[in-house]
Amino acid sequence: MISAEVWVLFLGYAVPMVVSPGPGNTVLATAGGRFGVRGSLPFWMGFEAANVALCLLYGIGLGRVLQGVPALHQVLRWGSVAYLLYLAWGFFRASATPGEANDAPARLGFVEGLLAVALNPKIHSMILVMFSQFLDPARGMFSQAALLTAAFLAVCVACHFPWIYGGKLILGRFRSERAMRIQGWTFGACMVAVAAYVALA
Repeated sequence: MISAEVWVLFLGYAVPMVVSPGPGNTVLATAGGRFGVRGSLPFWMGFEAANVALCLLYGIGLGRVLQGVPALHQVLRWGSVAYLLYLAWGFFRASATPGEANDAPARLGFVEGLLAVALNPKIHSMILVMFSQFLDPARGMFSQAALLTAAFLAVCVACHFPWIYGGKLILGRFRSERAMRIQGWTFGACMVAVAAYVALA
């Protein structure tokens, strides 16, 4: 069983890390602004499913094996840059043909949500640090990993929803053809900026 003190420390770590701006939350807000909450659900579900998968992966101990492969961080970083640029290209393309913007939600489905997490070095390092700090080797590792994974999922859902809804609330009000074109260029530029940050960080 995990003590109340550890849960307080866990929340003190997880909530700021999950809710803070980063590539993942930028994409979630962009999806909310472009597609609304309902249209973002497949992407969001993939995003959270990948978080759970990473928690189980690192929580069960494979993270220690992956730590021994420093090149993996570079693979994740450049994969993330390529994926963010792919998303930017999709937004730029949609802005060139705003009348077809309603076809765009298929671009951000469940698989894209999985990729957004799998290729995000911030999420990998955050989860790895989380388990290295809050797992007690003297207790049952699997039960602890399961409890921390469930708690992390709850934190993710609670912290990611405001990003999606905020994007919908702020950007979803602008639906004219000109506004959709501006959104496409703005979202594309955001993806390029995040890709540049990930590449240079």
